[in-house]
Amino acid sequence: MSRYMIFADLGGVTMENYHALVTKQKNFFYTGKTKDVNYRINALKELRAGIMKNEGMFIDALKADLNKSEFEAYSTEIGVVLEEIRFALKHIKSWIRPQRVTTPLKLFGSSGYIYPEPYGVALIIAPWNYPFQLVIAPLIGAIAAGNCAILKPSELTPRTSEALGKLINELYPEEYIVVVQGGVEASQALLKEEYDTIFFTGGISVGKIVMEAAAKHLTPVTLELGGKSPCIVHEDANIKLAAKRIAWGKFLNAGQTCVAPDYVYLHSNIRDEFLKELKEAIRELYGENPMNNQNYTHIVSEKHFNRLAAFLDEGEILIGGASDREHLVIEPTVMTKITWKNAIMKEEIFGPILPILEYVNIYDVINGIQNHPNPLALYLFTESPTLEKEILKNVSFGGGCINDTVYHLVSPYLPFGGIGNSGIGSYHGKGSFDAFSHKKSILKQTTRFDIPLRYPNVKNGLKMIKYFLR
Repeated sequence: MSRYMIFADLGGVTMENYHALVTKQKNFFYTGKTKDVNYRINALKELRAGIMKNEGMFIDALKADLNKSEFEAYSTEIGVVLEEIRFALKHIKSWIRPQRVTTPLKLFGSSGYIYPEPYGVALIIAPWNYPFQLVIAPLIGAIAAGNCAILKPSELTPRTSEALGKLINELYPEEYIVVVQGGVEASQALLKEEYDTIFFTGGISVGKIVMEAAAKHLTPVTLELGGKSPCIVHEDANIKLAAKRIAWGKFLNAGQTCVAPDYVYLHSNIRDEFLKELKEAIRELYGENPMNNQNYTHIVSEKHFNRLAAFLDEGEILIGGASDREHLVIEPTVMTKITWKNAIMKEEIFGPILPILEYVNIYDVINGIQNHPNPLALYLFTESPTLEKEILKNVSFGGGCINDTVYHLVSPYLPFGGIGNSGIGSYHGKGSFDAFSHKKSILKQTTRFDIPLRYPNVKNGLKMIKYFLR
């Protein structure tokens, strides 16, 4: 029996010995094939063609796993990665070129360059909330940078994971890119191996486990985590538009989005008007009875449903609050009379429940956010440039929007990532290429002449060095 086997019905690799696969990929990387820009371009083109060919398979899988509508599946998963591939193909030749940098006068005669080079074998561990996008988006960066990759999709979305295994198995040899199927035990076993870089998307607790495993081999990591992302609605905001954009960003994918607004800081002067518009926005987006809306996303599992349902016992439910355990549905819910002492404010909600906190003084908002771990995102609705500058200056967070939610992820020119508890490193666009590249610094020195200052036997050498290095 071989040391590892492919099971076609699983659409991926089930390992008896992960070490054999990692070794095989490292040996393939050492052949240098993945460093050839044409090899990378062809791999990206094959990925794009494969996704387009199997679009229906992924739409069906996302429907089966999360009840995602075709619109949401394409707009938030499939279309997003097709655009990422297009962007990478357009820019890859410029990304891989050595970048010449300025050299100081004291290095007269020399020139400096930064060479991007692939790490080698990358392990990419993806979550269940966007089970297609969050596997393929980092893979695009890994391919563009010239790496091999082992992909571990989530076992909580089995149909999508199976479809990913089928796609990758058809496109690439396993020594280049492969999908490993399995549950927690598979992830634990994979993390025992030594990689050249690890890319993880998921929760903070598992992120710490990934980082601990990487530390044993001093492996560089990119951690895309989460946290409680605030949404501030100031009294001068465009209330109707703010309500609609917050409703969209929060209840997209039933709130199971790492950058969804986790709670709203609402100015007391506009409380009633905003909540009225928010209720209308939810009705407009999801109908009078969202739980009967066939296009409304479901909660991924009973475990997650139970955790979310427990939050409904707190505060006061102002909008929604109904749930269906049998079908794992919780309708868009807005809660008031919530404080930082409530359980719902102690962890990332990751579901369709939106707590409202009120404020009068914006510095109470700033202090409230500063007293908790850095969020992955922040959203501010205001028409005041002064307030905008004050928030951006005083609050640390991964990224975000002014007068919108979630949409900053759409731009390939904006690297996406967290800070502190919300993550390490960033990706998207060129950021994805950079996440999977080591920057190798090279100084090219002239041989036409030799500046003697470095040598200890030069007369008045110290005096001249002090002059140049002061």
